[in-house]
Amino acid sequence: MKHVLLAVGLAFAGSAHAAAAPNADIEKATQQIQQVVHDFQAGIIKKDRALLASLFYPGSNSWFSVATAPAYRAMQQKFPGTTRVHGGSYEDFIGFVTGNPDPQEEKFSNVMIHTDGNIAAVYFDFVYLDKGKLNNQGSETWQLLNTPDGWKINSIIYTMDPGVSKKD
Repeated sequence: MKHVLLAVGLAFAGSAHAAAAPNADIEKATQQIQQVVHDFQAGIIKKDRALLASLFYPGSNSWFSVATAPAYRAMQQKFPGTTRVHGGSYEDFIGFVTGNPDPQEEKFSNVMIHTDGNIAAVYFDFVYLDKGKLNNQGSETWQLLNTPDGWKINSIIYTMDPGVSKKD
């Protein structure tokens, strides 16, 4: 009976240890992803092409903006026939940031990170400033991959609302 109780006790101790390790891995992954978020913001302010490019999975090109309903209506009035969804790439964005002599900044709030340690989703609200003035605002989501070279952004989708009220 002592051997059975010892075996059961060891089995529970082993599973408690196994359960603790993934949580530590998730916490470590979350911290690493938080650093990617920080580096992204810093790269914009510094106009650091190399830093920004290093945050993306090489060759990924999933980059879309979706106009809010009020922004889309305003765009339709100004540019009839325009579409609500616009594609791009991280290379285009990096070129925009580094090629613009004016100060640029993207501020994030309500950042939420969900990860299993292998893949992740980051969702947040943002305000993009050009020369300290509102250029765009809305919500943004990233999908990331944990690669041998660290966490890399694979795709970005964000709201396009250049100062138009977010309410319909």
